[in-house]
Formats: sequence, structure tokens, C-alpha cells
Amino acid sequence: MDFLGTTSLGLLRAVPVTVLLFLASALGASLVAAVLVAMQQARVTQGLARAWIFVFRGTPLLLQIFMVYYGIAALGPIRHGFLWPAFREPLFCAWLAMTCCCSAYIAEVLRGALGAIPVGQIEAALACGMGRWTRLRLIVAPQVLRLALPAYGNELVMMIKSTSLASSITVLDVTGVAQQVIAHSYRTLDVFCLAAAVYLGMTAALTAVLRRIERSLDPLGSAPR
Repeated sequence: MDFLGTTSLGLLRAVPVTVLLFLASALGASLVAAVLVAMQQARVTQGLARAWIFVFRGTPLLLQIFMVYYGIAALGPIRHGFLWPAFREPLFCAWLAMTCCCSAYIAEVLRGALGAIPVGQIEAALACGMGRWTRLRLIVAPQVLRLALPAYGNELVMMIKSTSLASSITVLDVTGVAQQVIAHSYRTLDVFCLAAAVYLGMTAALTAVLRRIERSLDPLGSAPR
């Protein structure tokens, strides 16, 4: 019991690292995804956005993390330039790889939600003389948010679990600490079960928040049935 209690406390102390990586990656990926969707609406930048999505959706996240940490960070201009203080940090490299990879998936979610908005609503807004930003704020953005939220929530849950791959480049998140404990104790099953319980707790909390947001955005959520 002493071992399980000590290990549990050690894993819980690593939760802030996992949460920080998740939140930073989710924010960065969402912003990049919004830019990618905007680029796909313009003929000039459409090809570049599609190439980004194709590359990062078509290659494994673990491979991308390795390429950033062991590949890009080893390039001369990076190692001897002003970016080296950032690229020598494993947490930054994991964040960069997760941001780039997840932005491709989120961009497709947003693009699908954008395409689901009835064209008649946009035409009606144009007929009323609404400007581009007014249409975006009052018509497009609220509907995209509501339509994309279920699939976007799934991506966020996947991102929490994907943070475990950062341990492969020495980031001491929940999985990284679990691997350290196993290296000293050789109690693989016990430690990984505790780590799985920690991830289950984080994903359960995120799922609860997402469901609450989804109910608040449902126009029929408060209506009697």
C-alpha cells in the first residue's frame, strides 16, 4: 500500500505538466486550424492548407515529435540561432508537434461544420446588408461552434491521451513519471493501472465540461419534452 500511495502522489504531481501541454496544444491547434479553414476559402492559399492537412494527418504524431526534437532541433540554424533555447526544451518540441498535428484534424472538423451551414442563411444575411464580420459574428461562428463541438470534443479527448507520447522525449508528464517508477520498481502493471486511472479522471472531467457546454448551446436543451 505504501508503494501504491507514493506512486499515486508522484503521478498526481505530474498532472500539471500533462494539463499544461494539453491546454497549450489545444489552444495552438485551434488557432492554426482556424487559419487553415480561412486559407481553404481563398483560391490562392487553398493548396497550401490542403498540403498541411494532408501531411500532418497522414503521418504518426510520434514520428512528428521525433522529427521536431531529434531532427529540426539538430539543424545548424536552429542549434546556433535564437530559437535554440526553445527547441532544446522537450516540452516545447512536444507542444509544437502536437499543435501542428492536431490542427490538421481540427481544421477538417471546422470545415465540415462550416459546410453544414445552409447557404440560404448566408444569402439572407447578404440580402440584409450584413458585412463579413457581422455575418461571422452573428451567423457563422455560433453555428460552427454548435455543429463542430461534438467532433471537436472528441479531438480534445484524443489530445489528452496523446500527451503521453511526450514521455518518449523525456517529458516528465504522467506517463513519463510512470516509466521512471517502473524502471526502479519493475512493477509494470500496478504503475500503468494507476496512470490509466489518472488519465481516466482527466478525460472524465473534460467530457463533463464538454457535455455541459453542448447542452448550453443546444437551442432545444431547455425546452420541455
